[in-house]
Amino acid sequence: MRIVETKLIASAGTLAKVPAPEFPEVAFAGRSNVGKSSLLNALTGRRGLFKVSQTPGRTRTIVHVEARLDTGAKLYLVDLPGYGFAKVAKGAMEAWKKLIEGYLSNRTTLHLVVVLVDIRRGPETEELELVDFLTHYGIPALVVATKLDRVARSKQKLELERLKKRTGIDVLGTSASDKRGLGALWRRIASQCGYGES
Repeated sequence: MRIVETKLIASAGTLAKVPAPEFPEVAFAGRSNVGKSSLLNALTGRRGLFKVSQTPGRTRTIVHVEARLDTGAKLYLVDLPGYGFAKVAKGAMEAWKKLIEGYLSNRTTLHLVVVLVDIRRGPETEELELVDFLTHYGIPALVVATKLDRVARSKQKLELERLKKRTGIDVLGTSASDKRGLGALWRRIASQCGYGES
């Protein structure tokens, strides 16, 4: 099972402009410098589909990308606005938080939220608050540690175990650079969406 086609559907700055809940959705959330766009591009195999900004925090919209599988099934990959790093006004940060939480708590087709954490830094306040929010609303969540290739192999298992202990939910390690962990992440996504992988 693999992605054979992707297309941008919407980039919504308000909940009113988010596309209708048509397909299973998997949302990706994380701090602005966590490597979210790089991971999504590596996962889809489409370079440049998700914009990699040199200025963290530039994305302020919920981006829906439709992915069609070789089985004919479709799903939405959703890129949520980055948070916690960009130097923006408090009002702007609150608006982002309201947009993200409004989407997460009311989206009927949301099957999984992938919370990205830089394995070198571990979870910070924003990540832990987001995990608590998802747990409170009963939204399936998975922590994905990014930039695994930048940690010595001898320390990777320990860091992943530490991350799982801090967040209290399942953790996968990945690297957009060498594609490590992407297969396991894709299988989890497909399983959550009911597409037969495990």
